[in-house]
Amino acid sequence: MAAPRRLEPGPGQESVWDYPRPPTLEASSSLVEVTLAGICVVRTDRALRALETSHPPTYYLPIEAFAPDTLKPAPGTSFCEWKGHASYFDVVAADVVARRAAWGYPRPTPDYARLAGHVALYSWAMDACTVDGESVVSQPGDFYGGWITSRVVGPFKGDPGTRFW
Repeated sequence: MAAPRRLEPGPGQESVWDYPRPPTLEASSSLVEVTLAGICVVRTDRALRALETSHPPTYYLPIEAFAPDTLKPAPGTSFCEWKGHASYFDVVAADVVARRAAWGYPRPTPDYARLAGHVALYSWAMDACTVDGESVVSQPGDFYGGWITSRVVGPFKGDPGTRFW
């Protein structure tokens, strides 16, 4: 695949090609709301955004902001060369279970210590995810968990052929 062509951001936008690698963490005061089975499972204005070259932001939400009993430990782990070992969660609301739809780093590496006590969600597994009332579009592919809003421009990693960007 040809090298990606950075899209020029407009007013109030960010290009994911201006994000660093390794990723950085940024506190966000944007209101993040997530629903599953018609139930608000989390609402917070205390998210952390992970910003990495070619990826839309991944929002890490404080565990204590989740409604009681909506996060259940799930089997399996994965490894990030920067953040460390991730654990997974099922997200449960009413009679709906979104399997392994959330992950977090219970013991992140020192550079990402702020991620402890936070969880990210695959937006495609939820009914709706919004940032300041704007509906989120999922990052392409089934592995990455970035959230696309009108505030970011790509192109975004995740489509076929983008693995080695």
